[in-house]
Amino acid sequence: MKACQYVEIGRPPQVVEVDKPTPGPGEVLLRVTASGACHSDEFIMSLPESRYVYGLPLTLGHEGAGVVAELGEGATGVEIGESVAVYGPWGCGVCHACAQGKENYCRYAAERGIRPPGLGAPGSMAEYMIVDSPRHLVPLGDLDPVATVALTDAGLTPYHAIKPTLPKLLPGTVAVVIGAGGLGHMGVQILKALTAATVIALDPKEPARQLALDVGADHALPSDESSIEQIRSLSGGRGATAVFDFVGIETTTALAARMVHPESDIVVVGVGAGAVPVGFFTLPFEVRVWAPYWGSRSELEEVLELARSGAIHVETETFGLDDAPTVYERMHAGTIRGRGIVVP
Repeated sequence: MKACQYVEIGRPPQVVEVDKPTPGPGEVLLRVTASGACHSDEFIMSLPESRYVYGLPLTLGHEGAGVVAELGEGATGVEIGESVAVYGPWGCGVCHACAQGKENYCRYAAERGIRPPGLGAPGSMAEYMIVDSPRHLVPLGDLDPVATVALTDAGLTPYHAIKPTLPKLLPGTVAVVIGAGGLGHMGVQILKALTAATVIALDPKEPARQLALDVGADHALPSDESSIEQIRSLSGGRGATAVFDFVGIETTTALAARMVHPESDIVVVGVGAGAVPVGFFTLPFEVRVWAPYWGSRSELEEVLELARSGAIHVETETFGLDDAPTVYERMHAGTIRGRGIVVP
């Protein structure tokens, strides 16, 4: 079968022929129907050899959907031919976090070598993939896998980041989304679906700002110093009640820290190297700052329900598996509107 793999440190991914996998006990074989390309893939492929820990060759793709093709011995809970989405942050399944469906915060995953598909385990950017347990599959029902596969990360991650802030985002408040790309344009929609806040998107690129407006942002501004005063003006002089930084580099985290008011939230979602200093004289009083990771299985189910209701959708551009490396070239150049989806 064909698979898009990262084969050599510092080199672009390539489409190769590999053996079709066979499911072991408790595992599920999926015939992949769609796979999303993410900036996290680009991030790990940019790491130097001294920091790269994901194994080679690595079949990419941590956003996956497929049809159940085979069940390994003892695998139950899904049916052959069923259309499913893959819940990506795999854990041990039995620790306290996993028992709550929060495998994204599994206590033992790292020490036991349990890695997500496409981020250590073979991913979905292939004709077939192995899912280690049926509990990592969520039924799609009548949802189109190509249109919704990116919700497994690009929808789930913003949803998980936004959900704790909901009690603060009352009518009259302002929520800021920094970065209107694959995750950011979903963040805008989730905020509009779940809150009455004014949503302001920041991005240096005009097409990204237009995308944010197209999916519901109330305002879209360049992500520079000029945005701070404009946000204060749009909020009646108060500032942002919540800032979601989907970039996470030094300039964006510094921007976030300067636009909030007392008791605001700053959520750093992007995998850049930026940070928000926290101390008595660094931020307004009682500003909460945190960096979430992915989301829980139950939250993925909630995200899919939002999509099913029509409240959110992913802007997508599709590619064949042979063209999968092109997705990353386009992503690096910033010319993909929303999310690039590989369809085997």
